[in-house]
Amino acid sequence: MATAAGKTANASRANSDLEADIRQLKADIENLTKQLAKTGEHGYGTARRAATEGVEQLRAQGEAAFDTLRSNARDLEAQVAASVREKPVTSLAIAAGVGFLFALLARR
Repeated sequence: MATAAGKTANASRANSDLEADIRQLKADIENLTKQLAKTGEHGYGTARRAATEGVEQLRAQGEAAFDTLRSNARDLEAQVAASVREKPVTSLAIAAGVGFLFALLARR
């Protein structure tokens, strides 16, 4: 009977050890889940900041390109105006020729 009581005590001790191990595993899984959530939030925040910085950089580059294009258009307009003032007859002849070409193209 001593062996039956010893086996019962060992089984009881093994069960309590298993229950303790299961509780520890649950706690470890919960801690890992929290850690993964924090890591995911950090990664999302980093990606969002990088995207925002990229958008701001592209916007700044777009504005700079637009300003350059606007400046070039103003320069071209000033050159055309100066050319028309210097040679009004030639400018009128060129305008008439371009108008005639557009008229020919529009007929077809």
